[in-house]
Amino acid sequence: MADSQANARLRADAGAPVSGVIHVRTRLTADFTVISNALAQRRGSAVTIGVAVYILSLPTGTPVTITALCKHFSEGEILISRALRELEAAGYLERRRERLPSGKIRTRTYFYDVPGGDHGGHGPEGPPGPPKPPRPRPWKQPAVAEASATATPLREAVPAPRHEEAENPASSLAGTDADPAPPLAGADPEAVALLTALRRVDPRLVLSVREAARLAPAVAAWLAAGVGPREITDLLTVRLPDTFRARPASILAFRLRETPLPAPPPAPLPPVVERPAVLPFQTCDGCERAFRAPGPGHCRDCRRREERLPAAA
Repeated sequence: MADSQANARLRADAGAPVSGVIHVRTRLTADFTVISNALAQRRGSAVTIGVAVYILSLPTGTPVTITALCKHFSEGEILISRALRELEAAGYLERRRERLPSGKIRTRTYFYDVPGGDHGGHGPEGPPGPPKPPRPRPWKQPAVAEASATATPLREAVPAPRHEEAENPASSLAGTDADPAPPLAGADPEAVALLTALRRVDPRLVLSVREAARLAPAVAAWLAAGVGPREITDLLTVRLPDTFRARPASILAFRLRETPLPAPPPAPLPPVVERPAVLPFQTCDGCERAFRAPGPGHCRDCRRREERLPAAA
């Protein structure tokens, strides 16, 4: 019994599973991302989990728009947008519209590794604010002072903003654009309603107020030319590209500009004037001359001759 047997196992099994996955772990010290099991084992679409893991692995400040994600993944725009909506509904993704100090409105995207935490999913210090301007360095302070001194007269020469612009910085910013959009209140309501209803046909055709105001005059011209709302909707939504390289308003503006207007309807014909009925030809009983009359009889000369004869007698 003390002799070793050649057919005996050197050690007992460590409890390896009979079936299923067997993990081969490698300790990573760089280029890795920590992901919670709640996200990695989330039931549902694998595209949603893949998009979430990819976003978590990106550094802060990387664009995560639908166009940027479509360039990385082989899935189309519809699946990517559906995955982002699922992550937003689950609390992993948040989109905010924030106003910058310059008055512009920008959409910021926040992604949380654990949604619904103690701090509302924003972390202990909340979402990051706008970047602060860099502090001037000591050796550059005189140059900054000189620049501020030279800029003071220019600042005084610029008139102060009006009361409306002070209350609404976005309106003053819109007035400085190269091609300011016309006000939506002055646009054709039927054209605006047609443009806003395009998203019912294609959910990607979402227009802002400024874009609708810019496209409304072209749509109003089509309506004035006799094109019906249904025909305009078909012309603007049929055979759109699978992926938009620009804003939907740019594609609609191109189609409104390049599609020729239909020929104007023909002018109405003048009213038909009823002509009197033409009497048939008759043969005079006295001189056998042809004349027009409703019935047989004598012509005009014969009738006059007959009228003179009794008077002469």
